[in-house]
Amino acid sequence: MPDSSLYARLGGAEGIRQIIEDVVAAHLDNPVVGARFQKVEDINNLKARAWEFFCAGAGGPETYTGKDMISAHKGMNITEAEYAAVTEDILMALSKNHIDDATAKDVTAILDSLRSQVVGA
Repeated sequence: MPDSSLYARLGGAEGIRQIIEDVVAAHLDNPVVGARFQKVEDINNLKARAWEFFCAGAGGPETYTGKDMISAHKGMNITEAEYAAVTEDILMALSKNHIDDATAKDVTAILDSLRSQVVGA
């Protein structure tokens, strides 16, 4: 298993699809970021782009068709607390989907690398 791609360790396309469903549900219920996500006009589009992003970023064959992280979050003034809340929601979704700690740590490293492109954009 250690030689498996991150994509495979996350369960491939279908595993990632379920993780995204759980992440978005958590975001909608999260008191720190819920209001932002409840205002999204097309939640299915958000889920589709998040799925593509996770798949492509994890080494899968899917292509991400959304905006880059800076453009996608420009003008939103996302705070460190909001980014931390979103990260925690993602980690809870990984746990809910029985993703092992080493894989969750790899996802956390990716999320940490994106922080400067999202916070305060």
